Amino acid sequence: MTEVEFHTGVADKLGFACRLLRKAYRKGALVVVIGPAPLLGQLDRELWTFETEDFIPHLRLPAGEVLPASAQRTPIWLVDGVPPVGAPPVVINLGAAALADLAPFERLIEVLSDSAEDVEDGRQRWRDYRDRGLAVVHHPAR
Repeated sequence: MTEVEFHTGVADKLGFACRLLRKAYRKGALVVVIGPAPLLGQLDRELWTFETEDFIPHLRLPAGEVLPASAQRTPIWLVDGVPPVGAPPVVINLGAAALADLAPFERLIEVLSDSAEDVEDGRQRWRDYRDRGLAVVHHPAR
């Protein structure tokens, strides 16, 4: 069963995602990040610049694009749309919609800012996951 975590009240959603991905990469985790294309474009740029001494290998996969051979050698995938078959086992959702199919994933991490829209979308996703019988762990920002 997929582990579901919510990180809420995050002041800087992209900065938080960068730190989370750096931590995952250092631990050897494989991660797919989903969200809207413009937000993932920003995240792509920030992953190149947020730490001058660190490099976090990642690739960008627009919706419907054929999976490149380099994907299997890249630990972090940024996907605007449904993650393709063979995606990494950990998914970070920066978007507004709940994932319809969680079966391929060991862990789902939802990241929510403190904006009213993000909070309301997050509440709906929380109810959706709970209604599917998943236990949800909450990590409020401090």
